[in-house]
Amino acid sequence: MIRRGFGLVALVVLLLLPFILSSYQLGLLTKMIIFAIFAMSLNLLLGYTGLPSLGHAAYFGIAAYAIALLSLRVTHNSFWIDFPAGLALAALTAALFGLLALRTHEAYFLMITLALSQVLWGIAFGWKSLTRGDDGIPGVPRPNLGLPWSLSEGVPFYYFVLFFFIVAVALLWIIVRSPFGQALVGIRESEARMEVLGYNVWLYKFVAFVLAGLFAGLAGNLFAYYNGFVSPTYLSVIFSATALIMVILGGAGSLIGPAVGAAAIVFLENAISVYTERWLLILGIIYVLVTLFAPHGLVGFFRERRRAT
Repeated sequence: MIRRGFGLVALVVLLLLPFILSSYQLGLLTKMIIFAIFAMSLNLLLGYTGLPSLGHAAYFGIAAYAIALLSLRVTHNSFWIDFPAGLALAALTAALFGLLALRTHEAYFLMITLALSQVLWGIAFGWKSLTRGDDGIPGVPRPNLGLPWSLSEGVPFYYFVLFFFIVAVALLWIIVRSPFGQALVGIRESEARMEVLGYNVWLYKFVAFVLAGLFAGLAGNLFAYYNGFVSPTYLSVIFSATALIMVILGGAGSLIGPAVGAAAIVFLENAISVYTERWLLILGIIYVLVTLFAPHGLVGFFRERRRAT
């Protein structure tokens, strides 16, 4: 009951914030929400299934490229074609990568997800006739839904992103609370025990892998519209590592923890980048400090403090 009340209050706050924030602050909040979806998608793998991926940016980036290329060169900004295509391509890529990655375990799984993601990064970087290489693809238009208001404006686009965030949270809540989600937790704790109980462990992990890719694709779609620009950076190992740190910082294995971690990382990046260009160094320090002093993330840390008092 307390959690539901907190969730309702948080939703009301998110709905009212556009009326008190500046355009810059609203843009930053929109970015936080998009990356919250991205972090929560990885959490389905890391936090609930126990699969630490270093290639999660692949599904984010492939969806973003799908939006950019389709809207600019094929459909001329047809949301009802571009958006589902981005999701489908992300899910298909996750399915193909899952067939390969799930043959491995532990460190080998980590390395093969990294390698597969770098293959896509190499294609995006080298296929300049299609992707413009490191120059990226600028001018990605905001979707045209035929509504009385334009999504090119900050407030309508914020509510557009918030709608998909609410849908993502609701779907992920259903997934992790379902028998399927409970089976994923069991696999995380002991694969051998779940196999003895008769579960098809590989199939459960494969479905979780594809679902995580689908939600990452949703974040990629939204970020392509938000930024209006797509580049190979979206497929890089740094992008995947940043998502991993968001999950760990917020608290892996909790539904809302990764969203908190994503908001914290986006805020810190924007605040610190004003004073120094060595953001990656700061990010590494954050990871070390969280690992040492808050191994269960910010959400876990505050829960432990509350129980202690």
